[in-house]
Amino acid sequence: MRRASSLKDKEVINVSDGTRLGMVSDVEINLNDGRIEGIVVPIPGKWFGLFGKDNEYIIPWESIIKVGDEIILVEMNENIVRKFLE
Repeated sequence: MRRASSLKDKEVINVSDGTRLGMVSDVEINLNDGRIEGIVVPIPGKWFGLFGKDNEYIIPWESIIKVGDEIILVEMNENIVRKFLE
């Protein structure tokens, strides 16, 4: 068993095309049933996660293939990733 906090700062790689998506900054949790819905990865362009565009990938938990010690492997395409634009 892992804690949600252990996912933070792991690098996320899309196995479909080998793209490095970035580092996990947060998780989305469904408060009604206490389940993790997905992981949040800032889109490159933010400096230390503070300055720059406030865009992020929300990667659904179902798209995660493997959680390793330092890397999370995901399988996704453009239809799976939701982008939040501010």
